Amino acid sequence: MKHLLKMLDLTTEEITEILDLADQLKYELNHGIPHPHLKGKTLGMIFQKASTRTRVSFETGMYQLGGYPLFLSSNDLQIGRGEPVQDTARVLSRYLNGIMIRTFEQSEVEALAEYGSIPIINGLTDFCHPCQVLADLMTIREFKGKLEGLKMCFIGDGNNMANSLIVGCLKVGMAVSIACPDDYQPPKEILDFAAQYDCFEMTNSPAQAAKDADVLITDVWASMGQEDEAAKRREAFAGYQINDELMACAKADAMVLHCLPAHREEEITEKVFEAHAKEIFEEAENRLHAQKAVMVKLMA
Repeated sequence: MKHLLKMLDLTTEEITEILDLADQLKYELNHGIPHPHLKGKTLGMIFQKASTRTRVSFETGMYQLGGYPLFLSSNDLQIGRGEPVQDTARVLSRYLNGIMIRTFEQSEVEALAEYGSIPIINGLTDFCHPCQVLADLMTIREFKGKLEGLKMCFIGDGNNMANSLIVGCLKVGMAVSIACPDDYQPPKEILDFAAQYDCFEMTNSPAQAAKDADVLITDVWASMGQEDEAAKRREAFAGYQINDELMACAKADAMVLHCLPAHREEEITEKVFEAHAKEIFEEAENRLHAQKAVMVKLMA
């Protein structure tokens, strides 16, 4: 494991190792046990998309590991003024021990890994969100005691979250059912991967997808950069909401996750969100622990 670029690159064993280390680091933090695995190391954090959880969790995590995080917005870098990403990669590799990037194009992340000589971590692209899904898997395992044999249902847009959830959940032995409108399905690369598994289902019926689910997950209908499509998307996703009716289709003890920020009364009702707030905010906290595990695996 040289980088974390997308869930497709990880083996089942690597996912499990990250989750096990994340559990250990969480335990140590909660019990006041120092773990300065990255003492003297530096992480450059490139942000071309705004963030709450990604910035705070990576910055805090790097500090807790004994390292130093550098926040680099696109306004701070020449990459924002047209410097080729391959040149940026080769320069930053001479200063830093690792780079986390949160951007639009997956190709930028791949180029950093190709031309740089240090570990690259994908903090989010339009194609995938591996850090979030590692935190999701960590949270599911915490609450359910296992991953293999559970059913994960995703309701909404076939976006970066859906892409990474499909891959990550299938790789750890979960059944996956996704409900999205016909014009908002995941890309061919993801569906081709999922087609290898008998336990994958895609439908445009949320009720069918949620049947007997152990975990229901959703995301906003319009992601960053899609604000001008918000009205069109509200119409397309009408009915793709996690609410009491949908929860009745799932198992009685089903948990609900949301990567946040949530638009209450759009993709999820206020009532369901608050009923499952414990799970959702534990999931948000676990971004810190899962990402620390990734940084230790790649940079220690």
